[in-house]
Amino acid sequence: MLAVSYAVVGVAGGWAVTRAEKRRRWQCRISGAVVTQWNRLALLQRHTASQTCLALAFLRAAAQSAFRVIRRRPGISTAALVLLSLPALLALLFSPRTDLGGYPDAPAAHDPVVATLLIGEQLVPPSPLPPDLFLAGDLDLIRPGIASASRDWALLDNEFRQRLLGVFRSMAKHGYQMALLEGYRSPERQAILARLGPQVTNAGAYQSYHQYGLAADSAFFRSGKIVISERDAWAMKGYQLYGEYAESAGLVWGGRWRMMDFGHVELRKPRVLPYLQ
Repeated sequence: MLAVSYAVVGVAGGWAVTRAEKRRRWQCRISGAVVTQWNRLALLQRHTASQTCLALAFLRAAAQSAFRVIRRRPGISTAALVLLSLPALLALLFSPRTDLGGYPDAPAAHDPVVATLLIGEQLVPPSPLPPDLFLAGDLDLIRPGIASASRDWALLDNEFRQRLLGVFRSMAKHGYQMALLEGYRSPERQAILARLGPQVTNAGAYQSYHQYGLAADSAFFRSGKIVISERDAWAMKGYQLYGEYAESAGLVWGGRWRMMDFGHVELRKPRVLPYLQ
């Protein structure tokens, strides 16, 4: 029995020793493989860095050589550049034009008022109407103090004046001769009109574009008289047309306001009455 026990212990011990040796051999093999791969990676990195340095050195030397040639022989260098560029220039000059669909060369239809502004044509204000025309009693009921209102085109902003004159010219093509009722309005007159109540104006002094030469009130001249009232069917049709042309010229038309003012137009510029924009 004792012999059997010794035999079992010997076999088990030998087996444990054998497994330990195998483990050490495998550990050595794995460690050796890792070290080998690491050395290969380091060698590859050094090789890549060396190749990069060589390439940069080659490019630097080539650039220096090219600059030396250009300095020594500028004529030959210029001729070489021309010869290299010649094929591209010939292809650009003699290649057929390609028509891109959706981008026609012909100008698109545009509004005559805007076209006039783009061309840069400077329109001249019409001759002033006789002052007596503005003394009619019915006009003063509709436009209080109209007889003393300013109709001086020179006091209007130049850009606004040109746009408004373009609208006047377009209206004339439809048989409507426009009459300027009031352009620039002084702060004092604005304050007087404001005291007459909201049926005249809600704007006090320096609260209207009239004070900046950027607003105008207009009506129609027909058969020797000023026609203001929109109750006249002919005048109402004219006001609608007037509003369309004014808006196409970038102006604000009073006919779209809650308190409609069909003859009023204005040009709203940045930093001028910004709270109204």
